[in-house]
Amino acid sequence: MKTLGRSYMVVIFICLYLPIAYLIFYSLNSGGTMTSFDGFTLEHYQSVFTDSRLIVILLNTVAVALVSAGLATLIGIGGAIGLYNIRMKRLKQSLLSLNNVMIVSPDVIIGASLLILFTVLGISLGAFSVIMAHIAFSVPIVVLMILPKLQDMKSSYLDAARDLGASSFDVLWRVIIPHIKPGILAGFFMALTYSLDDFAVTFFVTGSGFSVLSVEIYAMARRGISLEINAISTLVFLVVLVIALGYYFITSRASVKRGGIT
Repeated sequence: MKTLGRSYMVVIFICLYLPIAYLIFYSLNSGGTMTSFDGFTLEHYQSVFTDSRLIVILLNTVAVALVSAGLATLIGIGGAIGLYNIRMKRLKQSLLSLNNVMIVSPDVIIGASLLILFTVLGISLGAFSVIMAHIAFSVPIVVLMILPKLQDMKSSYLDAARDLGASSFDVLWRVIIPHIKPGILAGFFMALTYSLDDFAVTFFVTGSGFSVLSVEIYAMARRGISLEINAISTLVFLVVLVIALGYYFITSRASVKRGGIT
């Protein structure tokens, strides 16, 4: 049974990562096509970094991801703490269900809804609308990352801090935040990767004078297959991989420290 389970996992990982490996391999092809490999070259990466327009779009993507992930994390902390402090179970479950609806809703529906909202409010489509949209779909993810850490926290910690004369701010900053820090980091990194990867929602709310990598890759692919697309996609994949490894490293060190303390 174990052998069957391991074989199944191997097949799943092959199906997931073989297309990515194929994309990365041909991003180094000097032949310029994805049908025959003529030799290794970095010219496609060089053309990406010498294209000033792509550099601006890359910076736009990173800026949107960092700003939206940071703001979504701050809002998510407040939302998670607010949900945790609600004592009415029905209200708490209702609000949590509404939070989860944003996660399971199709991106097309979210994108179209936000487009209608921005149009009604008279908000011009561009950097601001993209950041607001990314915050909207990132906050529920951050809340789900932080809420379990709050539920694991013993209420006696809060009672002890208050008995010792701690103010509400001290309780938040010195007791709650350190305890939920792994959840905050998880929420931030998840929001960051979701923002970098998102296409559908961004496609609806971006303006003609502003673009991010996902939308630009789609536009380039419609004009025809180019190995520059492979190079850009490889760079995005590597950035997301580094973020995932960084999060794993940070959480592993935190777990080791907690284990050493206990």
